[in-house]
Amino acid sequence: MAMPRVSLGLSLLLSVVMDQLLVGVIVASLIAALLLSRWRSSWLFAAAMLACYLFGVVDERVLLSKATNEGLITLILLILVSVGLERLPWLSSLSQRLIVPSLATSISRLALITAAFSAFVNNTAVVTTLATSVRKNRYHAASRLLLPLSYAAILGGTLTLIGTSTNLIVSSFLQDVSGEGIAFFAFLPVALPAALAGIVVMVVVRRRLPDHGEADLVIEDYLVEAEVQPGSAMIGNSVFENGLRELGELFLVEIVRNGNLISPVAPTDRLQANDKLIFSGDVSKVSKLDRFDGLKLYAVDEGLMSSNMTEVVLLPGASVVGRTLKDSGFRARFDAAVVGVKRGGQRLSGQLGSLVLQAGDSMMLATGPDFRARSNLRRNFMVVDDRIEGAKLPLGISVFITVALFGAVTLAALGQLPLIKGLVFILAAMLALGVAVGRELRRRFPFDMWLIVSSALVLSQAMTDTGLVKSLLLALEPVLVGVPGLWTLVAIYILTLMLTELMTNNAAAALMFPLAYATALDMGVDPMAFVMAVAFGASASFLTPFGYTTNLMVQNLGGYRRRDYWRFGWPVSLAYSATVLVLIPRVFPL
Repeated sequence: MAMPRVSLGLSLLLSVVMDQLLVGVIVASLIAALLLSRWRSSWLFAAAMLACYLFGVVDERVLLSKATNEGLITLILLILVSVGLERLPWLSSLSQRLIVPSLATSISRLALITAAFSAFVNNTAVVTTLATSVRKNRYHAASRLLLPLSYAAILGGTLTLIGTSTNLIVSSFLQDVSGEGIAFFAFLPVALPAALAGIVVMVVVRRRLPDHGEADLVIEDYLVEAEVQPGSAMIGNSVFENGLRELGELFLVEIVRNGNLISPVAPTDRLQANDKLIFSGDVSKVSKLDRFDGLKLYAVDEGLMSSNMTEVVLLPGASVVGRTLKDSGFRARFDAAVVGVKRGGQRLSGQLGSLVLQAGDSMMLATGPDFRARSNLRRNFMVVDDRIEGAKLPLGISVFITVALFGAVTLAALGQLPLIKGLVFILAAMLALGVAVGRELRRRFPFDMWLIVSSALVLSQAMTDTGLVKSLLLALEPVLVGVPGLWTLVAIYILTLMLTELMTNNAAAALMFPLAYATALDMGVDPMAFVMAVAFGASASFLTPFGYTTNLMVQNLGGYRRRDYWRFGWPVSLAYSATVLVLIPRVFPL
């Protein structure tokens, strides 16, 4: 009788090990793909979740329960409510008064107001509202204000539960494993000193901000495409003979011929029919190309003239991100055609129509008569044109929505009303008053966010159920033995910060929470300090443009290069991190 029992035990042990190995490979592949590939985070997380389901690691019950997690639903409701909050007039009325001749005073006022609004309103909307005023101010180069604007939005987002999606994601994970999320103002004792420290440092090190001057406000370094039409007089002549070396503000950098790229372009290269000529430079001078016989701009091919142009920045989550201009139906969606594209100082190559669009791309659009009336502009673009503004709410409705939000937040903070109920009430009121419409809410539904968080919750459950987390902690036990809890906390924070700078804040939070929470339990300490380390570390994106949406939004508007983020950001990151790591163990004792 002993042999069958031993055999059964070995079989069970082998099954557990295989499940752990399988989940480990899935998670490792996910991390590698997030770091090394350009695929969308949401699809990578979804693929990992489906792999766990298809291999039988989790079942349908787990998938459905994670997809309807209360914290996740709260996050979705908050994003939908922000559709109406973005139309409140308070911030835009203040925006004209923030910038003064003193740079230190301007940064201080801009940062404090931005942080205060970002604690309660979607910080992407805050940056969008203020960016145009900052860029058009008459005292300072935009490059000296836009980066502080983005960093202040990040700092302000850490102040409350709803200030940033990162806090809500961490709260969703905590509620999933413990049955109780994070209180509304639980972040404030750590976040407020950290935010103030970051703002003070931004003022002190303001000389590190690049001063690109007025010239940087000119639209430069765009990729512009024109095609040589059959029968053109340019065919058979060299680049030099056609006068394409004498354009001044525009420079011919590439020729696309039969799918092949000719770069660099030599003065002796002769043009052929259907050649696509790729220019870079000041797109506002694109009319110079009109004088060439049989040379047609991409925008003209789309049925729009290039004289009425508007600059936009493509937002993360836009419907055309990850798609080419040709496949996205750009002209039909927005009544606009793309004349030029600019991408964070990178050299763009190839045909404009087949260029895969990315979040943060600056685009110069030739717009049709219906462009400004399109309701999907604010969802997809930050429009660098103050003539295109979402309709502001009447004063009475604005006051009602503001009071309702304040009441919901207050009652939630006092424990008198679940935040989810308050948000449902506000959303219903917005629909009843016409502040938001069902069509717009469907477009603004954060599908990618829902997919990332629900998938990450499933992965966390799979790691726990298979014992993978426990096995990892056992493997790390020789390293952790004798290490004070504080140093482990610091390590969790730094690892989360590094992942944030390399991936995105939400992906970093989703990946680090299970390890941080399990580490705290294994050490026998209150996990709240480790949970907060993940939340604050995931918001500490001050060194690269990729970790946080607002950093990406201001990159092209300020003409920033990656070194600008590092040069100005590391003192801010250091001050923020030092404050956070000093206060977390005191506010949330280990």
